[in-house]
Amino acid sequence: MEQASTHTSSQSDVLPQVEDDIPLKVKLKRAERMRKYRAMALIAPLFLFILGVFAIPIAIMMWRAIDNPEVVEYLPQTAIELKNWDGQSEPTPELTAVFARDLVLAYKEKTASTVGKRLNYDVSGMRSLISRTARKFNRTQPVQATMDDFVKADKRWAQLRYWKTLKRASGSLTPFYVLNAFDMKINDEGEIASVPESQAIYSNIFWRTMWIAGVVTAASLLIGFPIAYLLANTSSKVSNLLMFCVLLPFWTSLLVRTSAWVVLLQKNGVVNSSLMGLGIIDEPLTMLFARPGVYIAFIHLLLPFVILPLYSVMKSISPAYMRAAESLGAHPAVAFVRVYLPQTLPGIGAGGILAFILAIGYYITPALIGGPQDQMLSYFIANHANSTLNWGLASALGAVLLVTTMILFTIYNRLTGASGVKMG
Repeated sequence: MEQASTHTSSQSDVLPQVEDDIPLKVKLKRAERMRKYRAMALIAPLFLFILGVFAIPIAIMMWRAIDNPEVVEYLPQTAIELKNWDGQSEPTPELTAVFARDLVLAYKEKTASTVGKRLNYDVSGMRSLISRTARKFNRTQPVQATMDDFVKADKRWAQLRYWKTLKRASGSLTPFYVLNAFDMKINDEGEIASVPESQAIYSNIFWRTMWIAGVVTAASLLIGFPIAYLLANTSSKVSNLLMFCVLLPFWTSLLVRTSAWVVLLQKNGVVNSSLMGLGIIDEPLTMLFARPGVYIAFIHLLLPFVILPLYSVMKSISPAYMRAAESLGAHPAVAFVRVYLPQTLPGIGAGGILAFILAIGYYITPALIGGPQDQMLSYFIANHANSTLNWGLASALGAVLLVTTMILFTIYNRLTGASGVKMG
């Protein structure tokens, strides 16, 4: 027993010595490494969330804007032959024969309509042309189809423009959707050119979106600044009541608030009835399904996002600055403009950029309250994504908005610095 206890005590004496033999530098590195692992474990859920719902969807959207898989996947041999064709002379017998075989196979696999749909984005009528030709070749089964066989199937194949359209779509990547978002295209000569004026809509819609968002942002700043000033410089009792009123709209959904404005802005609605009752107007104003209604609803939705950053900045400004300026002989208005206003610029910038970015992304408000000439770019993105299923163009338009937002934020960051953004 004594030997066993002696042996055990000797082991316990040895173990700490082994631990003590580890250099202090190694221990510190291990402790630092463990702290890093714990920190990474804490931020891992947030990182995965941002990656899954933000970064990856944006990357997919950017990829879809240039992705062009239809011809390459469903007409693979044709895509190879199209690369060897110069695009100026008549299609070669090898090209026509391979194209006919791919069309028959695509018809049997029910993918010919997908190819036709993609080509129809470029030239109207390509969808019916592809479908009719594939259906006829599926019945006749030509062994070595020639140009004459294609013309017999549909006379439009005699025109070189349809073959050129096929060649333009034969790559796995394409600038077609991005150019279309800027009202441009690649013509039959392979040059970048503007689309006909009757088809040029997206440039006007883009500038309309920027204009509406700019007007709404400026109006929200003009209205929100005095409210934020009152919040920051009044008694706590009044300030709490005003803050409750500012935050109250967040208790209802965006759709409900927008639908409420549909009722209020009608010709026989509360707004027109009140104005006529006060004798301000003699007949109802047209505010619903028009630009004024869009402005009013947007300002109501975005005003809290402007007030809160302004209030956060104003609350941190000491009243001693204004008192010092006035004690040195400055007029209160001059002191406000020269001393107080410059200190609120970070809040003005943060509220303005936040309101502008939110405004260019809304589409429910213009869709419900605005007319045809008041729809913004986000409406057409939703339309192409959900109705026409032109995901390539929807992604390209979305990329335009994303790049615009990044440019605006970069400019703001250069002017104020990242530390100037105060959100509360």
